[in-house]
Amino acid sequence: MGSSILSIAQSGLAAAQAGINTAGHNIANSKTPGYSRQLVTQSTATAQNYGYGFVGQGTEISSVKRIYSDYLGSQVSSAQSSSSGLSTYYNQIKQIDNMLGDSSTGLSPAIQDFFKGINDLAANPSLVSARQAALSGGEALASSFQSMDVRFDEIRQGVNQQIAGTVDTINGYAKQIAELNATISKLQGSAGDNVPNDLYDQRDQLVQDLSKEAAVSVVKQDGGNYSIYIGNGQALVAGVQSYSLAATPKAPPNQQDMGVSYQLGATTVALAESSLNGGNLGGLLDFRSQILYKAQDALGALAESIATTFNKQHVLGQDLNGAAGGVFFNFDPTKGAKSFSVAITDTSKIAAAAPVLTQAGSSNTGSGKISAGVVSTAPATVPPTIPGATLTYVASPSSFTVSSPVGAPNITYTAGQPITMGDVSFTITGTPIAGDTFTVGPNPGAVGDSRNALLLAGLQTSNTSIAGTTTYQGAYSQLVSLVGNKTREVQVTGASEKQRLSLVVQSQQSVSGVNLDEEASNLLRYQQAYQAAGKVMQIASTMFDVLLSLGR
Repeated sequence: MGSSILSIAQSGLAAAQAGINTAGHNIANSKTPGYSRQLVTQSTATAQNYGYGFVGQGTEISSVKRIYSDYLGSQVSSAQSSSSGLSTYYNQIKQIDNMLGDSSTGLSPAIQDFFKGINDLAANPSLVSARQAALSGGEALASSFQSMDVRFDEIRQGVNQQIAGTVDTINGYAKQIAELNATISKLQGSAGDNVPNDLYDQRDQLVQDLSKEAAVSVVKQDGGNYSIYIGNGQALVAGVQSYSLAATPKAPPNQQDMGVSYQLGATTVALAESSLNGGNLGGLLDFRSQILYKAQDALGALAESIATTFNKQHVLGQDLNGAAGGVFFNFDPTKGAKSFSVAITDTSKIAAAAPVLTQAGSSNTGSGKISAGVVSTAPATVPPTIPGATLTYVASPSSFTVSSPVGAPNITYTAGQPITMGDVSFTITGTPIAGDTFTVGPNPGAVGDSRNALLLAGLQTSNTSIAGTTTYQGAYSQLVSLVGNKTREVQVTGASEKQRLSLVVQSQQSVSGVNLDEEASNLLRYQQAYQAAGKVMQIASTMFDVLLSLGR
């Protein structure tokens, strides 16, 4: 009986000691990331039949259980992937939003300043200072396009580097999880039904860390192993085997950018970016496809629109030397906005004047008036063909005869009806008298002429961008609005997902987290149990001594 009491007391001491150790372990790891509190579970030892009844034989420890919810763990992983992806997306798009929306360094003030210079030129076409201001405004506009495009390229390179780094991080986590799978399988196999709780926590924390990098799905296998899948079901971890991703060049036309491929032995297969949702990787890929490419393409399209339409009008003008206007802006569509530059350096080569001059004869007696000729916006030749012709009015039938004709030798007169000769159009109004003459020919002097400069200035408010639906400023405003609205959307959604993550983590911690007050109470309870079991051992020892004394 004495030995039975002693063994019962010893079982109580062992159970209390296990409880104290476990509570101390919980307290020590209360701030350890991913740690789940542990709980000692006890059961009664098998009772012994003494004939008069079954007498208890103390207690035994069934297990040290990890308090963990697979469901909540899965919810945390999902929320973590979504929150991390949106956070990464926001950090990237904010760079573009700040750049485009800057009222002092953005493209909008550069466009306004350039056309202010063109308007000043139209008002003072003969002033060298006005011409220099217009040229300087063009160079400032070109500099803005170039610097913004270079900044886009820098952001793209940054995204490429982050994608490569994220892929390496994902591979590292996959390898660690596979190694833990192997260790857990080995330990769990030798320990029967018991599990290495701390290793389970480490593995689950790695899954949470992996979820920050990309959305993954976890499947529990027999033996406690995890299988991890990414994308459209590609395995990152299968038991004790890990597989790798690789950052590889994308297919044209974006071959300078990094995509993500799956490595299976010697085979590398490009993964669809649409399948890589969530986490830092998904945020980077979404930002690049949804905003970065579109914004940089829109900037290039605007640069091309300004260069094309401005050049088209400029070549229809005439410079101070009487020569036809040349190309004002350089632009290479294969290189983008960074190729936008001013083509001329000599202020005298700005074609502010029109190459055509019309006049009514000085001896005319009628009230007929001829408009200033304009060159067609789509001339047959560049420089345009400017006729040298005299129109003489014939009363019956009401018409003009044309000397040195370019086209029909006789023109029926209808007041205000456009007349086209070569690449020039003009109108005659009023009532000419027979013999009245009107001349059309090249402009011999362009010093004080600003007719083409006025047409150039008018491009600012014309619908010349995005298939002729908006102005230059309107096209840029649409780009700013696209990026600004998306930035706000991602910011709001990201804040919501961050709050959801916080709530899910709180729910998980309410189950798995360590409560220091509770553990302190457990320590006191186990201490009392230990002391009581010690008292039982003391009594058992005294009883044993009595039995020995009786036998002497």
